[in-house]
Amino acid sequence: MITPTGNFKFYVATKPVDFRKGMDGLAAIILNEFDLDPFSGAVFIFRSKRADRLKLIVWDGTGLIMTYKRIEGKGFEWPRMTDGVIDLTRAQFEALFEGLDWKRVTPRGTRRPVAA
Repeated sequence: MITPTGNFKFYVATKPVDFRKGMDGLAAIILNEFDLDPFSGAVFIFRSKRADRLKLIVWDGTGLIMTYKRIEGKGFEWPRMTDGVIDLTRAQFEALFEGLDWKRVTPRGTRRPVAA
């Protein structure tokens, strides 16, 4: 799997978008509909009407990068369709990108060492 390195925020657009849109069209959605900055360095994930495709865009400091993925089988596990975006942790994003149920990924509680 190719994943971005660094400390990124991950946002998922919960409603499907027209997959004919390129990076400029998706950046306009981020700016106009979600009131977020597409050039912030965050990773923005979009779904198609079919659950088996996603596009993500991210600003790397020099330009926008767009990635397209089609997954075989039953498709990606997507959040319920509502207006807006939800944010994911890095682990949840990696699960989503692999086609796993990202909702089952929860942060671990911090453990304190046990004295011997």
